Amino acid sequence: MYNKILIANRGEIAVRIIKTCQKLGIKTVAVYSEADKESMHVKMADEAFLLGPPRVNESYLNMDRVLEAAKTYHADAIHPGYGFLSENTEFAKKAAEEGIAFIGPTSDVIQKMGNKIQARETMVQAGVPVIPGKTLIDTNEATVLKAAREIGYPVMLKAAAGGGGIGMQKVDHEEEMMKVLPSVMKKAETFFGSGEVYLEKFIENPRHIEAQIAGDESGNVVCLGERDCSIQRRHQKIVEEAPSIFLSKKGREKLFDAAVKAGKSIGYTNVGTVEFLVDEGENIYFLEMNTRLQVEHPVTEEVTGLDLVEWQIHLSRGSEISSLQGRKTSYTHAIEVRIYAEDPKTFFPSPGKLVKWEFPNMDGIRYDFGVNEGMTVSPFYDPMIGKVIARASSRSEAIDLLTYCLERSNVEGIKTNIPMLLDTLRHSIFKEGKATTNFVHEHFKLTSK
Repeated sequence: MYNKILIANRGEIAVRIIKTCQKLGIKTVAVYSEADKESMHVKMADEAFLLGPPRVNESYLNMDRVLEAAKTYHADAIHPGYGFLSENTEFAKKAAEEGIAFIGPTSDVIQKMGNKIQARETMVQAGVPVIPGKTLIDTNEATVLKAAREIGYPVMLKAAAGGGGIGMQKVDHEEEMMKVLPSVMKKAETFFGSGEVYLEKFIENPRHIEAQIAGDESGNVVCLGERDCSIQRRHQKIVEEAPSIFLSKKGREKLFDAAVKAGKSIGYTNVGTVEFLVDEGENIYFLEMNTRLQVEHPVTEEVTGLDLVEWQIHLSRGSEISSLQGRKTSYTHAIEVRIYAEDPKTFFPSPGKLVKWEFPNMDGIRYDFGVNEGMTVSPFYDPMIGKVIARASSRSEAIDLLTYCLERSNVEGIKTNIPMLLDTLRHSIFKEGKATTNFVHEHFKLTSK
């Protein structure tokens, strides 16, 4: 087992990883920016290293400084969490060259799945269903318009090297394509270093359902269940649950089979997620593979009894899947909501000091928080500040429990999306399990500043 792990992240995921390390008796090193010097993860870790100024390029994305921290404190391994450097091929490779274990898949696998084009081609060869689409290295207007006509409108225009919904745009007709193409290409270049774009057919009223997989160095790949992540704003998830009540037994088997096939086709090791769009007829289409832990991993943990961070650590040490076990659980359903420091009417960030941060202590409720009362929510990072997870013996009980909990929360000093989360949990469409990825767009009237 490792003696010491450096967590190359911040906020609630850094806190989450530290808790598992403490359970396993592993020492931890936190890294932080000047904006995060009073953060929870810094106080919880055994040691902490200042990376630099608040901006991510000078702190959490500064590979050399993160590696310097690992060497300074003699860390055996680095856990990247999600976001930041978690899917950075160069970082995983540099860590290996320094003799520091990277807790995740190999840099080769990260590279294969990091580019939507290469990932799609790999899945086609593996026999995993994909959405009809085209790669456009030549991104002049005539080429893009011709490709879109061949696929048929509406289409999704994406940054080929992107993720997290950044640079993603639904386009309904040619006039709109000519209008949005320059901005999507500019975003792609700014955020991912490549203006290459990708077009795919827009699937009407889909569910966004993903499969949690794990692979070991002996070539074994298993599926640990699915999560329905259909409720999203700006292509980013805000409510996730396990299992999906939309899938039939046959549909679930088809999804699991495709996920395992995807993992085996690239020799996947460690914990990862295969994301799919599922249409009204339960036809599944590969969307992308995330070669890391997911924000929504707690709902899988609550219904399986597994600690996925612990699995990551053991698998990175060469353990086989057959040797890993979890506790028994009586919970059959779990729902997670993401709490954002943002205006619920506009989705614009709302940084500031947390004057009040109060949530009830309840059976069946799990809190994954990265903040506490009195802290200042920084404007420099993602506005997600915590997650609340409800677990119960039925979906309706989990909804009621989560609603009850959020109704009794008290947050002052900043705006949060809790009012919107409550509106979602109370909505008849959500309660009936009929929400698709269009839910927020169709049922919430948003305003702009």
